[in-house]
Amino acid sequence: MPDQKVDNLLNLSMDATPKEREKSENLNVGYDPKTRRWDVIVKYSGPESGLAGVGIEVVSLLGGYAIVTLPESEIDAYSNREQIEFIEKPKRLYFETLEERAASCILPVQAGNDGLTGEEILVGVVDSGVDYFHPDFRNEDGSSRILKLWDQSIPGNPPEGYIRGTEYTKDKIDEALALGETEGRRLVPSRDFSGHGTAVLGIAAGNGRASDGVNRGLAYKSDFLVVKMGNARQNSFPRTTELIEGIDYLVRQAVKMGRPIAVNISFGNNYGSHRGDSLLETYISNVANVGRSVTCVGTGNNGNDRIHTAGKLRQGQTEMIEMSIGPYETTLNLQLWKAYADEIEISIETPSGEKLPGLSEKIGTQRYRAGETDLLVYYGKPGPFQVTQEIYFEFIPTGTYLTSGIWKMYLRGRRIKEGNYNLWLPGGNILNPVTGFYRPTAEETLTIPSTAARVITVGAYDSRLNAFADFSGRGGKQLVYFKPDLVAPGVDITAPVPGGGYSGMTGTSFAVPFVTGAAALMMEWGIVRKNDPFLWGEKVKAYLRRGAQPLPGFEQYPNASTGWGEDVIIRLH
Repeated sequence: MPDQKVDNLLNLSMDATPKEREKSENLNVGYDPKTRRWDVIVKYSGPESGLAGVGIEVVSLLGGYAIVTLPESEIDAYSNREQIEFIEKPKRLYFETLEERAASCILPVQAGNDGLTGEEILVGVVDSGVDYFHPDFRNEDGSSRILKLWDQSIPGNPPEGYIRGTEYTKDKIDEALALGETEGRRLVPSRDFSGHGTAVLGIAAGNGRASDGVNRGLAYKSDFLVVKMGNARQNSFPRTTELIEGIDYLVRQAVKMGRPIAVNISFGNNYGSHRGDSLLETYISNVANVGRSVTCVGTGNNGNDRIHTAGKLRQGQTEMIEMSIGPYETTLNLQLWKAYADEIEISIETPSGEKLPGLSEKIGTQRYRAGETDLLVYYGKPGPFQVTQEIYFEFIPTGTYLTSGIWKMYLRGRRIKEGNYNLWLPGGNILNPVTGFYRPTAEETLTIPSTAARVITVGAYDSRLNAFADFSGRGGKQLVYFKPDLVAPGVDITAPVPGGGYSGMTGTSFAVPFVTGAAALMMEWGIVRKNDPFLWGEKVKAYLRRGAQPLPGFEQYPNASTGWGEDVIIRLH
């Protein structure tokens, strides 16, 4: 019987064979096959002292959450501990990448002797790292604007309370800068190999020193806290466990320093109900109550992809959903989310026309063989934070590639009370371009955690054309919270890159830092300059919504594409 205190995907992963897990893109995320240990997100109650044990490492987070590393053989016993409320498997994260400050009406509020600069406000990023040698992140005297840099991928000296990576202080970074590139990189070897984090931080708060101020960011006199996600394993990629630890670190540091912080998240994934009910999303919303913070998250770039479809099923009705799998696809997973109150019958037809036996509505793992593809199906029950039900499908090749062609799924409403259903394929541009739904739906293509309740959710528009960017993820009527909040420039944005120069960037990854920087300026105006000492959190969101302007082509506001409107128009009077 599957463990109801463990999420569906972790239950399936532990039930799958080693070969199935090895071939899957998703099932082994969070697992180290060398040590046979898992990193998991845990929600608990009671004292922290009861979380640890022999062979179990614990990082206690704010609000009754923790990251726990433990042997796979111990998960069942660990979940039986009375204080453990729920255990969630990590998910893989993806970059949200594919004329800017003027379009956002930032230049006027930066102008003059009383212009806003972000001074005394912290800007925090959890990302791919930063090129700390870039002039835009250094003061006029050459010293660093970075107060703390936690590189999770370099073992050695983790921050107090954490177990991975190395923390570098401003003093250590300044020492490295004084030594020059060659010797300095040996002292502080943290690098941003992708350039993503460097670009994001520069848009939010770079001072433009490498361009004589031309490419200056928004909160250009703010101080920085930087977390580089990752681990020391080969072929590693960022995961939700690393993101949640990074956010926890930023908020704790800001509270310790007694300063407001604007946090930027330009990563996301497509796994979940998209209703703000995963442990990652509930943690982010809960931690918003700690200190004086604002968290801004991008909607992702799935808006014009073929990876989401949805519909409304009526009792006795059958709907057919067609999905193509392209040639040379090595793995694929599919999520179906519906109201638990609805009872539906599910059957699958392969590209050859073979109809698989009707899926049995029993909790746990079911296996089917279809041509060159093994199909693992997992029927889940709602978790303690959900009213929805997930049916998860993992497509695994028997050889090298999945059976290509058109797959058909038939849904029949047996006993319907609500009828809404959603299906998602993986995002992050990891699929063959041919793979996708034949009738995709753009609504509800937000990536997680932009679906969390107490974040500012940011989409993208093209400031050159003053037009919505069609790749930007959309909200929808079925979401618990109306999303997005607004859109910001996200097409061909000039941003710093490692090595000291600049380049053009596109994606909601680069729309978010406009809002993060604007939030820092607003907190400076309110908190530092004492115009409004309570200007943080949801109040910043309210101000931004009020200041947003209509975008051509949309008559109703808020709407699922642009939210309350375009731009980061700061109206502080």
